[in-house]
Amino acid sequence: MVLDDFLLSPIGLGALLAAVPVVYLYLIQPDPQEIELPTVRFIFEEEEQDSSRPLFDRLRRNTLLLLQLLIIVILAIALAGPYISVAQSQTVSETVLVIDGSASMLTETSDSTRFEQAVSEAKQSSTGTNSIVYAGNRPKVVLQTGTPSETATALDGLQARPVPANLQAAITQATAVAGENARIVVLSDFAGNRWVEAVRSARAQGLQVSLEQFNDGGEANIGFISQSFSGQNITYTIKNFGSSTVTSTVSVGNSTKRVRLSPDGITDMTFRAPPGGGRAELRPTDSFAEDNIAYVSAPTQDTVDVLLLSNDPNRYLQTALSVIDVVSLSVREPPTSIRPDYDVILYSDVAPERLLDGSVETGRDIVSNGGGVGIVAQESPPTSYQDLLLINPEGTAANPTVVRGRSSPLTEQIEFPPPEQYLRGSLTNGQTHIATSSGSPLIATAERGQGRILYYGSLADSDPFRFNYQYPVFWKRAVFYLAGRAQTSSLNRETGERLQYENTTTVEGPTTTLTGQTISLQETGIYRGGGKTYAVSLMSESESAVDTASVSETQASESLETRQEETVVSRPLTWVVALLGGAIGLLEVGLLRRRGDL
Repeated sequence: MVLDDFLLSPIGLGALLAAVPVVYLYLIQPDPQEIELPTVRFIFEEEEQDSSRPLFDRLRRNTLLLLQLLIIVILAIALAGPYISVAQSQTVSETVLVIDGSASMLTETSDSTRFEQAVSEAKQSSTGTNSIVYAGNRPKVVLQTGTPSETATALDGLQARPVPANLQAAITQATAVAGENARIVVLSDFAGNRWVEAVRSARAQGLQVSLEQFNDGGEANIGFISQSFSGQNITYTIKNFGSSTVTSTVSVGNSTKRVRLSPDGITDMTFRAPPGGGRAELRPTDSFAEDNIAYVSAPTQDTVDVLLLSNDPNRYLQTALSVIDVVSLSVREPPTSIRPDYDVILYSDVAPERLLDGSVETGRDIVSNGGGVGIVAQESPPTSYQDLLLINPEGTAANPTVVRGRSSPLTEQIEFPPPEQYLRGSLTNGQTHIATSSGSPLIATAERGQGRILYYGSLADSDPFRFNYQYPVFWKRAVFYLAGRAQTSSLNRETGERLQYENTTTVEGPTTTLTGQTISLQETGIYRGGGKTYAVSLMSESESAVDTASVSETQASESLETRQEETVVSRPLTWVVALLGGAIGLLEVGLLRRRGDL
């Protein structure tokens, strides 16, 4: 409606109806008594005869009525809330600083790094009240509603880490932290465009969002962007992010190869992983050094010695173990004497009457020496297993519903079908990874001193999993676990990942010692803890793409680039109308006094 452009409550104009009774009262009131004076009668007789508009003349003569009608009009307008629209800059009561602390912010500029520039700018952008959201691989609120001095102290305590950033999540976090009339300042190199929607969402909520970009340096970067493992071999993927052809050397341990990459070129290079580990290097280095070095961890022993003890050898299990290139498999049939010369013993379908007590004791010796024992369920397990069997057997059952227990590298990303038959029972010690809905363990493990024990609850001849392509994958993980020998791929991690332990564990990192059940990998280098050595490297194509485009050149840049925020506000005029009404009221009082009515 047109009135909405000028009035906040147009319904207030309904007060104009008050003019009707006022006019009516003036029209029906009796005329004053007139006394005619013969001496002046002849002066007015002719004038009255010429008048053709008696009502108009009557109203004209009633100035007081007109003033009262005007007051009613002014009152109605005041009730309707008159206003005008004016543009004004939004008042900022709080600033939320989102500072990117990811790997790409470590790019060297002419005299510092991008991150150092961002911290300096953040101090300049702060106001009386500030909050800080640190954008690492997981966003973190490091300060909320702090003073300028607290803000400066918090900023000085921040460091960029060689980890991939989640800038979108950080901006979303800042939106949640921001109060009314807050301003969000994002300080980043803005690699990629996953942050775009978060900015739009914040602005849609009425928040100011300013983008401060730092993209100096990084014009000719080349780096490792991914790694993969096959047996004892490691394959690196290398990419040239620059605009010119580059020739570099790649060295892993004592092996060195040359590589020539065209602009945006990618290549794979395979090396033998050095026993015990080492590092890979790209030379010459460039302004983004974090992706020029990759750390390597590998087992010191090449093979895992496994003994399969069985009176009815499971050919599927045999095949699964024999195809593992680092497994040396032996198969023996009880009764037989064995020596503790193996890393792992697997007991499967062993005839109880033929199993020598010494063969069970040898298993215990192997566990004591830091190796492992695995037991595959059977209808009547030998009683001599005793504590090596992790359940109290209660007979067999069929076709259960399978449920997962605690997440474990042993079973992750593997789908276990329900067994046709399994051994029922309750867990005596250790932890369950896969179980039936009734609680019977199907896969369970236990730490025993320096050694390990595994229980596999599906009966060998009734196990549909043996036909699955993931069956050898599981048993490879199982024998590596039992031997205390991690797979090369599990020992080589990327920054931003976490190490998960069953108990509180102390881990020696590249620069500091970390303690906990969960260890966050925020640095590149070597980590030692829990009896294993891990190599952690930055393997992120998005972070290595440090030659970032200007924000003004990104998708949908017109609505995203930094700008001065203005808002249109309604400025009420009720007080002006009220003053006018008061002035007319005073005029009416003056008129009444002049007429002698007051």
